[in-house]
Amino acid sequence: MLNRNFLLGVLAAAATGAFAQDSGSENIRFGNAFSLGATNSYIIEAETTLYTGKTQSGDTPRLALWPGMGTDQGQLIQAIVLGSTDAQGAQCGGKPHVNGQWCAFASALQNGVQLQGNTFAVNSNQDKYDQASGNTIQTVSVEGKTVSTLTTKSGKAIGFGTAEEAQNKFKGVVYEHSYVNTTVVLAAADPQFASTLVKNGATGNLVTKDNKTFKVDKITIAQYSFPASV
Repeated sequence: MLNRNFLLGVLAAAATGAFAQDSGSENIRFGNAFSLGATNSYIIEAETTLYTGKTQSGDTPRLALWPGMGTDQGQLIQAIVLGSTDAQGAQCGGKPHVNGQWCAFASALQNGVQLQGNTFAVNSNQDKYDQASGNTIQTVSVEGKTVSTLTTKSGKAIGFGTAEEAQNKFKGVVYEHSYVNTTVVLAAADPQFASTLVKNGATGNLVTKDNKTFKVDKITIAQYSFPASV
Protein backbone atom coordinates (compact mmCIF):
# COMPACT_ATOMS: atom_id res chain seq x y z
CA MET A 1 0.00 0.00 0.00
CA LEU A 2 1.13 3.52 -0.71
CA ASN A 3 1.40 5.90 2.21
CA ARG A 4 0.22 9.49 1.70
CA ASN A 5 0.61 11.94 4.57
CA PHE A 6 -1.59 15.03 4.20
CA LEU A 7 -1.51 18.06 6.49
CA LEU A 8 -4.47 20.23 5.56
CA GLY A 9 -6.41 23.27 6.60
CA VAL A 10 -10.18 22.64 6.47
CA LEU A 11 -12.99 21.16 4.39
CA ALA A 12 -16.74 21.42 4.75
CA ALA A 13 -16.76 18.19 2.83
CA ALA A 14 -20.41 17.28 2.63
CA ALA A 15 -21.50 20.89 2.35
CA THR A 16 -19.50 21.89 -0.70
CA GLY A 17 -19.90 20.93 -4.33
CA ALA A 18 -16.16 20.98 -4.92
CA PHE A 19 -14.29 18.32 -6.82
CA ALA A 20 -10.88 17.23 -8.11
CA GLN A 21 -11.57 18.29 -11.66
CA ASP A 22 -9.55 17.84 -14.83
CA SER A 23 -10.14 19.97 -17.91
CA GLY A 24 -12.63 17.52 -19.44
CA SER A 25 -14.40 16.17 -16.36
CA GLU A 26 -18.14 15.83 -16.24
CA ASN A 27 -20.68 13.66 -14.46
CA ILE A 28 -18.87 13.91 -11.09
CA ARG A 29 -20.05 11.33 -8.54
CA PHE A 30 -19.05 10.71 -4.92
CA GLY A 31 -18.88 7.58 -2.78
CA ASN A 32 -18.22 6.99 0.92
CA ALA A 33 -16.83 9.76 3.15
CA PHE A 34 -15.94 10.97 6.65
CA SER A 35 -16.48 14.70 7.22
CA LEU A 36 -16.38 17.42 9.88
CA GLY A 37 -17.64 20.98 9.67
CA ALA A 38 -18.36 23.71 9.42
CA THR A 39 -16.79 25.16 12.57
CA ASN A 40 -17.57 28.50 14.21
CA SER A 41 -13.79 28.97 14.46
CA TYR A 42 -11.37 27.99 11.67
CA ILE A 43 -8.75 25.30 11.13
CA ILE A 44 -5.12 26.24 11.53
CA GLU A 45 -3.66 22.78 11.01
CA ALA A 46 -4.82 19.37 9.85
CA GLU A 47 -2.93 16.17 9.17
CA THR A 48 -3.75 12.64 8.07
CA THR A 49 -1.95 9.66 6.54
CA LEU A 50 -3.80 7.85 3.76
CA TYR A 51 -3.29 4.15 3.09
CA THR A 52 -4.86 3.76 -0.33
CA GLY A 53 -5.07 0.00 -0.73
CA LYS A 54 -5.32 -1.38 -4.26
CA THR A 55 -5.96 0.81 -7.24
CA GLN A 56 -9.46 0.74 -8.67
CA SER A 57 -10.96 -1.93 -10.87
CA GLY A 58 -12.61 -0.99 -14.13
CA ASP A 59 -11.24 0.22 -17.43
CA THR A 60 -12.18 3.89 -17.61
CA PRO A 61 -10.74 7.07 -16.03
CA ARG A 62 -10.82 8.79 -13.55
CA LEU A 63 -10.89 8.06 -9.83
CA ALA A 64 -9.62 10.44 -7.13
CA LEU A 65 -9.25 9.86 -3.40
CA TRP A 66 -8.65 12.97 -1.33
CA PRO A 67 -8.70 14.51 2.10
CA GLY A 68 -9.64 18.17 1.82
CA MET A 69 -10.73 21.37 3.45
CA GLY A 70 -13.45 23.82 2.45
CA THR A 71 -12.97 27.48 3.30
CA ASP A 72 -15.05 30.48 4.29
CA GLN A 73 -14.49 31.83 0.77
CA GLY A 74 -16.05 28.78 -0.88
CA GLN A 75 -12.69 27.40 -2.02
CA LEU A 76 -11.38 23.84 -1.61
CA ILE A 77 -7.92 22.66 -0.59
CA GLN A 78 -7.27 19.07 -1.70
CA ALA A 79 -4.41 16.59 -1.47
CA ILE A 80 -5.31 14.32 -4.37
CA VAL A 81 -4.40 10.68 -4.96
CA LEU A 82 -5.35 9.80 -8.52
CA GLY A 83 -5.89 6.66 -10.55
CA SER A 84 -6.32 7.37 -14.24
CA THR A 85 -5.52 6.23 -17.77
CA ASP A 86 -5.51 9.76 -19.21
CA ALA A 87 -2.63 12.22 -19.54
CA GLN A 88 -2.60 12.86 -15.81
CA GLY A 89 -2.01 9.17 -15.25
CA ALA A 90 0.77 9.08 -17.84
CA GLN A 91 2.54 11.91 -16.01
CA CYS A 92 2.45 9.73 -12.91
CA GLY A 93 4.39 6.98 -14.66
CA GLY A 94 1.80 4.83 -16.38
CA LYS A 95 -1.72 3.51 -16.05
CA PRO A 96 -2.45 3.26 -12.32
CA HIS A 97 -5.45 0.93 -12.58
CA VAL A 98 -3.39 -1.52 -14.62
CA ASN A 99 -0.01 -1.60 -12.88
CA GLY A 100 -1.10 -0.88 -9.32
CA GLN A 101 0.26 2.65 -9.25
CA TRP A 102 -1.39 5.76 -7.85
CA CYS A 103 -0.12 9.31 -8.19
CA ALA A 104 -0.55 12.23 -5.79
CA PHE A 105 -0.24 16.01 -5.76
CA ALA A 106 -1.10 19.11 -3.76
CA SER A 107 -4.10 20.91 -5.24
CA ALA A 108 -6.71 23.60 -4.67
CA LEU A 109 -9.96 24.37 -6.45
CA GLN A 110 -10.15 28.16 -6.49
CA ASN A 111 -12.85 30.16 -8.26
CA GLY A 112 -13.56 27.18 -10.50
CA VAL A 113 -9.91 26.75 -11.50
CA GLN A 114 -7.90 23.69 -10.43
CA LEU A 115 -4.45 24.72 -9.17
CA GLN A 116 -1.89 21.94 -8.89
CA GLY A 117 1.60 21.34 -7.55
CA ASN A 118 4.07 18.83 -8.94
CA THR A 119 2.71 15.36 -9.66
CA PHE A 120 4.51 12.32 -8.30
CA ALA A 121 3.88 8.58 -8.59
CA VAL A 122 4.25 7.76 -4.88
CA ASN A 123 3.46 10.43 -2.34
CA SER A 124 2.06 12.04 0.86
CA ASN A 125 0.95 15.51 2.07
CA GLN A 126 0.95 18.21 4.81
CA ASP A 127 -0.85 21.53 5.14
CA LYS A 128 -0.92 24.57 7.47
CA TYR A 129 -2.64 27.93 7.58
CA ASP A 130 -0.32 30.93 8.05
CA GLN A 131 -2.39 33.42 10.06
CA ALA A 132 0.00 36.30 9.36
CA SER A 133 -0.08 36.03 5.56
CA GLY A 134 -3.48 34.38 5.12
CA ASN A 135 -1.86 31.65 3.02
CA THR A 136 -2.56 27.94 3.21
CA ILE A 137 0.67 26.01 2.74
CA GLN A 138 0.16 22.48 1.49
CA THR A 139 2.94 19.90 1.35
CA VAL A 140 2.68 16.40 -0.12
CA SER A 141 5.38 13.94 0.88
CA VAL A 142 6.14 10.26 0.39
CA GLU A 143 7.83 8.38 3.21
CA GLY A 144 9.02 11.69 4.67
CA LYS A 145 10.24 13.16 1.36
CA THR A 146 8.42 16.24 0.02
CA VAL A 147 7.22 15.67 -3.55
CA SER A 148 4.61 18.39 -4.12
CA THR A 149 3.81 21.79 -2.58
CA LEU A 150 1.24 24.50 -3.20
CA THR A 151 0.60 27.84 -1.47
CA THR A 152 -2.74 29.57 -2.01
CA LYS A 153 -4.88 32.37 -0.59
CA SER A 154 -8.00 30.27 -0.23
CA GLY A 155 -9.49 31.79 2.91
CA LYS A 156 -9.84 30.15 6.31
CA ALA A 157 -10.63 26.45 6.36
CA ILE A 158 -13.83 25.64 8.22
CA GLY A 159 -14.26 21.90 7.67
CA PHE A 160 -12.33 18.70 6.98
CA GLY A 161 -13.32 15.57 5.09
CA THR A 162 -12.43 12.70 2.80
CA ALA A 163 -13.80 11.85 -0.63
CA GLU A 164 -14.06 9.13 -3.25
CA GLU A 165 -14.64 10.93 -6.53
CA ALA A 166 -15.54 9.26 -9.82
CA GLN A 167 -15.19 11.36 -12.96
CA ASN A 168 -16.28 11.02 -16.58
CA LYS A 169 -17.08 7.37 -17.44
CA PHE A 170 -15.37 5.75 -14.49
CA LYS A 171 -16.98 2.55 -13.23
CA GLY A 172 -15.72 -0.08 -10.84
CA VAL A 173 -14.80 -0.79 -7.26
CA VAL A 174 -13.04 1.55 -4.85
CA TYR A 175 -11.40 -0.82 -2.41
CA GLU A 176 -11.41 -0.32 1.36
CA HIS A 177 -8.80 2.23 2.43
CA SER A 178 -7.92 4.11 5.58
CA TYR A 179 -6.70 7.38 7.05
CA VAL A 180 -4.61 7.10 10.23
CA ASN A 181 -3.40 9.58 12.85
CA THR A 182 -5.82 12.26 11.70
CA THR A 183 -5.56 15.55 13.62
CA VAL A 184 -7.55 18.76 13.12
CA VAL A 185 -6.60 21.85 15.15
CA LEU A 186 -8.87 24.89 15.46
CA ALA A 187 -7.81 28.46 16.18
CA ALA A 188 -10.25 28.54 19.14
CA ALA A 189 -12.36 25.96 20.95
CA ASP A 190 -15.68 25.06 19.32
CA PRO A 191 -17.88 22.86 21.56
CA GLN A 192 -20.24 22.17 18.63
CA PHE A 193 -17.63 21.01 16.12
CA ALA A 194 -17.69 17.32 17.11
CA SER A 195 -21.46 17.23 16.55
CA THR A 196 -20.97 18.07 12.85
CA LEU A 197 -19.34 14.68 12.21
CA VAL A 198 -20.92 12.71 9.35
CA LYS A 199 -19.87 9.15 8.48
CA ASN A 200 -21.13 7.68 5.21
CA GLY A 201 -19.73 4.18 4.72
CA ALA A 202 -16.98 5.13 7.16
CA THR A 203 -15.93 4.30 10.71
CA GLY A 204 -13.70 6.16 13.15
CA ASN A 205 -13.89 7.51 16.70
CA LEU A 206 -13.44 11.28 17.05
CA VAL A 207 -11.75 12.32 20.31
CA THR A 208 -11.12 15.75 21.84
CA LYS A 209 -10.12 16.94 25.32
CA ASP A 210 -10.50 20.68 24.78
CA ASN A 211 -12.82 21.13 21.75
CA LYS A 212 -9.85 22.66 19.95
CA THR A 213 -7.73 19.68 18.92
CA PHE A 214 -9.64 16.74 17.41
CA LYS A 215 -8.10 13.33 16.69
CA VAL A 216 -9.10 10.08 15.02
CA ASP A 217 -6.70 7.14 15.31
CA LYS A 218 -8.09 5.40 12.23
CA ILE A 219 -10.76 6.22 9.69
CA THR A 220 -11.80 3.22 7.59
CA ILE A 221 -13.62 3.88 4.33
CA ALA A 222 -15.61 0.84 3.21
CA GLN A 223 -15.44 -0.63 -0.28
CA TYR A 224 -17.73 1.16 -2.71
CA SER A 225 -18.89 0.35 -6.25
CA PHE A 226 -19.53 3.04 -8.85
CA PRO A 227 -21.87 1.97 -11.67
CA ALA A 228 -21.25 3.06 -15.22
CA SER A 229 -21.97 6.75 -15.73
CA VAL A 230 -25.24 7.72 -17.32
